[in-house]
Amino acid sequence: MKRVSRWQPIVLAATALFAAAFGVISPSSAQTFSSSYTSSAEKDCRTIGKPADPNGSTTQVCPGKSGLVVVVSEDDLRQTVSVGPNRMAASKEPAAETWFAPFNSTAPTVEWRAVDGKPFAIIQRWLIADNNDLDKGGTPTSKPMLAVTRLPPGPVCHVAYVDGQANRNANELARQAADEFARDFKCGKDEVKVVGEKGAAVSLAKR
Repeated sequence: MKRVSRWQPIVLAATALFAAAFGVISPSSAQTFSSSYTSSAEKDCRTIGKPADPNGSTTQVCPGKSGLVVVVSEDDLRQTVSVGPNRMAASKEPAAETWFAPFNSTAPTVEWRAVDGKPFAIIQRWLIADNNDLDKGGTPTSKPMLAVTRLPPGPVCHVAYVDGQANRNANELARQAADEFARDFKCGKDEVKVVGEKGAAVSLAKR
């Protein structure tokens, strides 16, 4: 017959109290972060508006995740990106009013950052025109930047910028920023964070 020490119940009780006091979380209850992807390419979206000239305005409504759509609006060679349950809701979010002064465009891939399968942020690559760095033809070169945008519930707005040229691990930094900051970020109150090394793209975007 196996003998049980008279101290064993006390040890077990103390262990339980320690776990409760210090928030020890079992692997089964830990949050699981993941990424999935959608397209904002013109061929995969619904176009609203037909510009009368190359600098005219258009809006692309693109399928997203969890019943959300991505709305990409362009005017005078500058874009905004917002998210909502429909086009009208997305157009009223702070992200829809967030412009960068230089000419800019977004890459056609949208990364959706989720926890336990529920999206809470998107990450998208932007190309920001640098008028101080011209190519041989006199055209401004484009500088890459990743923007992290928080999702509902709550307002949709930019949370963090990661310079794509100054940081070799820009994608990892953007995911880390999304995971750490997006859900608790207060649009209109908190300042957009610059994560990692600050390069030309971030400097242009933050002017």
